[in-house]
Formats: sequence, structure tokens, C-alpha cells
Amino acid sequence: MAKTDFKSIDEYLAKQPEEVRPVLQRVRGVLGKALRGADEAISYQIPAFRQNGCTVIYFAGWKRHYSLYPATQVVLAAFESELRSYEVSKGTIRFPLSAPVPAKLIAGIAKCRAREERDRATAKAAKTKVAVGPRKK
Repeated sequence: MAKTDFKSIDEYLAKQPEEVRPVLQRVRGVLGKALRGADEAISYQIPAFRQNGCTVIYFAGWKRHYSLYPATQVVLAAFESELRSYEVSKGTIRFPLSAPVPAKLIAGIAKCRAREERDRATAKAAKTKVAVGPRKK
């Protein structure tokens, strides 16, 4: 794909091959429903969903597959058996364009990532609070 500067997911999808667009639209819909209230964004020139200022999940279309990112250790452990039939490597889960979109699995991954980011933010806030210590009166 040529160098681009996408401003929206709609713009990203419009540049995808015609036969890929419906699959990516379905993935977008599944992610949007799973992550109610999340903001759509473009990050690293691919579609992403953000909640509370954190990017939860990315997706992208390719010639023969579409991918979800990041495939963290938490996600891989939670969906180990479901992901056996898909290619997983270097933080990426690849789904073939020729197969039906596994909506339930993708929604589950998105919700897992949202929990993971929420937990990370909570831990960071707690660590900051401990580092600062209680206020003296």
C-alpha cells in the first residue's frame, strides 16, 4: 500500500480493495459494539479504538487476511484454544479474509484488551499515589 495519511477509519476503508471492505466493516462493527463508548481513531496509519485515552485495539486489512493488534500475553492466554486455528505471531492475530468473521471471538478479545488497559491504568494510578504518599495536614 502506498504511503498515506488517513484521518479516519472511513478514509482507511475507502482505500482498501473493494472485496476487503465488507469484512473490515464487519470487524469495525464488532469492535464498536464490544467497546461501547470507545472512540475510533487512526494510529500508526491503521484503525484503532480508544477508551479513556488508551488505545485498546487496532485492526488492519491485508491481501489475504486482516489482523488485530496487540495480541498480548493476557489475550493469548485467555483465548488460547480459540486462537489455535489462526496465525498468531509478534503481537498479531491474523484472520483469513476467506473465512467468516469470528464476531464472538473478536468481541471477546476487544473486551479482554479493554480490561487489560483498565487494569494497567488502575495499577499505574495506585503506584503514583503510593509514590507520592499521603498528604500531611
